[in-house]
Amino acid sequence: MLFNSYEFLFLFLPVTLTGFFAFGRHSHALAMGWLVAASLFFYGWWYPFYLALLLASVTVNFGAGLALSRVAPPRRRHILILAVAANLALLGYFKYAGFFVGAADAILGGAWPIPAIVLPLGISFFTLTQIAFLVDTARSQARDYKFTHYLLFVCYFPHLIAGPILHHKELMPQLDRADIVRFSPRRLALGLSYFTIGLFKKTVIADALSPYVGRVFDGAAQGMAPSGAEAWGAVLAYTLQLYFDFSGYSDMAIGLARMIGVQLPLNFHSPYKATSIIEFWRRWHMTLARFLRDYLYIPLGGNRRGPARRYINLILTMLVGGLWHGAGWNFVLWGGLHGLYLAINHAWRALTGSERRRSSMARSVAAGLLTFLCVVIAWVPFRANGFAATETILASLVGWHGWLPANASVAVDSVLGDAAPRWMGSWRWIAVLLPAVWLLPNTQEFFSRFGTLLPPRRHADRLPFPILGFRWRLSSGWACVTAVIAVVAVLYCSRASEFIYFQF
Repeated sequence: MLFNSYEFLFLFLPVTLTGFFAFGRHSHALAMGWLVAASLFFYGWWYPFYLALLLASVTVNFGAGLALSRVAPPRRRHILILAVAANLALLGYFKYAGFFVGAADAILGGAWPIPAIVLPLGISFFTLTQIAFLVDTARSQARDYKFTHYLLFVCYFPHLIAGPILHHKELMPQLDRADIVRFSPRRLALGLSYFTIGLFKKTVIADALSPYVGRVFDGAAQGMAPSGAEAWGAVLAYTLQLYFDFSGYSDMAIGLARMIGVQLPLNFHSPYKATSIIEFWRRWHMTLARFLRDYLYIPLGGNRRGPARRYINLILTMLVGGLWHGAGWNFVLWGGLHGLYLAINHAWRALTGSERRRSSMARSVAAGLLTFLCVVIAWVPFRANGFAATETILASLVGWHGWLPANASVAVDSVLGDAAPRWMGSWRWIAVLLPAVWLLPNTQEFFSRFGTLLPPRRHADRLPFPILGFRWRLSSGWACVTAVIAVVAVLYCSRASEFIYFQF
């Protein structure tokens, strides 16, 4: 079930909230049980068979967590290794079996059949969530072992499909609060407003950009060579599509949780305002970056074994992060690029000491533009279907196939149909959206009067934006504005499409 579907908006969500608050008037435990049941129904709506897989995963991991909590620390290592290996085996089979069989076939020439496996929604997210729980339990950092709480911690529908990747300490203590089962008009209004902003980002903006992106990238996969203007238009359009799609989902997840007074962790914080790749990964998919840092980079040795080992650890970590996003060599290339970016960024800071001094406005703007360019280039393999398409798009970005559309645009249109949008349309969107991304406050800043999870600003990595400082408030005026936005966003739900991060 999609957040941007009429079934979710007009059936699932009202019924879930009504039942939750109705049960909450009588029993906290009943309300929690209702929320668990609703979350499981939400997951099973797409493919009921995989609901059994999810429940089996949750049950086994909960049992492993109990075992880890009841044995002495020296004996926990073997249980932890076995439990983590089981999680990785499950993820490996469903997500990577075809990739590894194809790679082995290419190397060994065995002509092995590639298995056709339907990827369970959210498996990457609920697997990492549970691995983090197991590791924290082995470290004696997790102490809540109520099965209902654990089930809801993993399966809570706002974050189940596409994150954020939760730590137990971020959700489980909140589930014990008595006030979350009491209806609050203020919380509901705030959560609905959050959700509305996210829905608008997804249905009105991100989905509108999709045809401009697909036209060029799909054409490149079919052997067409776009001009420089077409390629830059498509790559920048994808950069913005991914931004509004992911930030829209993040806003909706936070809004859904805040309707009952639960705070999910911030997962997206204006990443295109970053002035370094290091800062980009403090802002983009923040809970994934945290997981990779705490459960992979630091165990590998982090920066404790000298600069050379640090850079190797960074690249290895990002290679795994790239492969986590998808079973394909293009994702490995994307992760490797970001690993290389991070290694160069850290080396530059160590060489110049730039982290310890305040940058001028001109220096910050230049650093921000360079960072943005590096991120944009890396999105090409992330989106392209194969290395050949990646090479074609990258060649077009440097003008290899000419700068202005001529025969190339005609060829692309002839392959993909007369209904394909004209290439100039992408540039109209870019002209409006890029300034908005750089200058306007993000959703957390927009709602900052009502509590925020914003990280502290770092003076070395700060652009002098946003310059427009308006904030949402509980008032009739803002209620009318939010209602208009909601109506427009809901009208566009008729073309409901999956979130990009659902496939990961």
